[in-house]
Amino acid sequence: MTQESSQSAGAPEPERPQHSQRPQRPHRVVVIVDENSNPFELGCATEVFGLRRPELGRDLYEFTLCSPTPRTLMRDGFFTLTNVAGLDAADTADTLIVPNRPDTDVPRRPAVLAAVRRAHARGARLVGFCSGAFTLAEAGVLDGRRATAHWQWADSFRERFPAVRLEPDVLFVDDGDILTSAGSAAALDLGLHLVRRDHGAEVANSVSRRLVFAAHRDGGQRQFVERPVPTVADESLAPVLVWAQARLADPLTVTALAARAAVSPATLHRRFRAQLGTTPLAWLTGERVTLACRLIERGEDRLDVVAQHSGLGTGANLRALLRRETGLTPSAYRRRFAPTPRPGGGPSGG
Repeated sequence: MTQESSQSAGAPEPERPQHSQRPQRPHRVVVIVDENSNPFELGCATEVFGLRRPELGRDLYEFTLCSPTPRTLMRDGFFTLTNVAGLDAADTADTLIVPNRPDTDVPRRPAVLAAVRRAHARGARLVGFCSGAFTLAEAGVLDGRRATAHWQWADSFRERFPAVRLEPDVLFVDDGDILTSAGSAAALDLGLHLVRRDHGAEVANSVSRRLVFAAHRDGGQRQFVERPVPTVADESLAPVLVWAQARLADPLTVTALAARAAVSPATLHRRFRAQLGTTPLAWLTGERVTLACRLIERGEDRLDVVAQHSGLGTGANLRALLRRETGLTPSAYRRRFAPTPRPGGGPSGG
């Protein structure tokens, strides 16, 4: 996994006393919508965080739209948004998604920037989709921090905000309590990454299936990949990816993947770089770690069994890679995402 996509997950949450049975409220996600905001990224936020999840048997998030004005004209006058909460709703957010819009040179409203600063000061998680990084930078919360934005605004962003460590060639950046994504579809990638961080790989995969979207594109993948006109009718990696995903426990190698695709290892590397923005080995490792996470979430607590069935080999290798990919040890990941044991023994499911 590349440095760009490294996650800054915090320390594992302390175990709660057994006598505390009061259910916690869902994590509250609030989206600020301002004049000329982009409808697409608003739709992404609504799809990922705002829909009910009857297939999971519980709601993952409380979701609120808010605006500094009673009527908000969206980008290019496509439509007007009304009947949403006032800006004070931002002060109740656990995660605050800031406004984004195409006119990045126009200053944001002082009231919006003040709401972002207040949220940051009290420890809320901040998210900027696409040009939302400009809002975060204007609020002054990105100085000295890592961030990304749509590649077409990279030069403008660097010129205006030299104190921000811009990484313009990645899909998203997770810098712990502040996360930013590149344009359009990368908002879905970052949204699913947040679901995975909050609720684990199993739940994130369920949400991605409902979206009919890739379950996991690593944040370090390139935003924009030049694809030359193919010299053959079909060079898609899809068949070999599906084949490998069904055999993750096997001792797969890049050579084996290349043989399955009927190409040389060098050609396979080129196709992975062109189509996925990563290497065959990095993709294979990421898939195995995701499978290991799902096994832990389903209640398997024997590390050697998880390592064997996910293809990671040993418990030591599993520990190292899980910590690198998620920021958590296997025991911390189990406490956060695995089913709660029943009083009589065994997982409770759900």
